[in-house]
Amino acid sequence: MIPIVAFYAVVSMLAYITYAIDKKSAINNRRRVSEKTLHLLGVVGGWPGAFLAQQRLRHKNQKTAFQVTFWLTVVVNLVCAGWLTVSLNLI
Repeated sequence: MIPIVAFYAVVSMLAYITYAIDKKSAINNRRRVSEKTLHLLGVVGGWPGAFLAQQRLRHKNQKTAFQVTFWLTVVVNLVCAGWLTVSLNLI
């Protein structure tokens, strides 16, 4: 159970940092992080950090299409995590 929590924590930190880099790039008119990359981080477990970054940095939280896809990645991640937990008898 601890390795799963640690994995989510690490990927969430990576997602938060990536959102912060993208926000700074947007402000400075520099090359941006692709939305696919942001969503990939979410679907593999970084969605808690991504959600926190969206709220704290006010980044990507008003873009409806992005939000719909983001919440779909959250659902996919939770379904897969639940399936793996049950399949591997982790609970």
